[in-house]
Amino acid sequence: MSSRLRYDPVAIALHWAMAAMILGLLVMGFVMTSLKPGSPLQFQLYQNHKSVGIAVLALTLLRLGWRLAHRPPALPDSMAGWERLAAHAGHAALYLLMLAMPLVGWAVVSTSSFNIPTVLFGTIPLPHLPLPRDLNAAAKLLHEGGAWIMIATVIGHAGAALRHHHLLGDDVLRRMLPRFGRE
Repeated sequence: MSSRLRYDPVAIALHWAMAAMILGLLVMGFVMTSLKPGSPLQFQLYQNHKSVGIAVLALTLLRLGWRLAHRPPALPDSMAGWERLAAHAGHAALYLLMLAMPLVGWAVVSTSSFNIPTVLFGTIPLPHLPLPRDLNAAAKLLHEGGAWIMIATVIGHAGAALRHHHLLGDDVLRRMLPRFGRE
């Protein structure tokens, strides 16, 4: 496969690093909300969740900038119009979620009556957003709903990539896979 048909190494690295982080955030979210409230493990998972969430926000901004400066490979000519539309809509939804979820999570923390400080990765204090406390319930609901939408969108994205690879036999998935020394 020609290198111009592949994503560049930076886009590939950002894609897979963020995929791992988002999956980790989803798992952490389910685990931390199921633990005994106030337990040390729950507190640590919340702090880690907030840190990784803000890292996803920062990497999303970097990724958007990279994508604007580096055009991704074109979709295969064999893709039907509806598939192209679905691919673009799915990517737009993922970018929107990768921006919105950390911001809404930050709003949840900022409006919490517990007023627990966020210290990113145990070193960088993150100030609370200047939002009224009465937004907390809505922000929590939006963050939880967004997690379910993220799960559905990620499943759709992965499912489409696997369909292209296994059923259609095209290069859609391979062009985003790391080469690990392969040419």
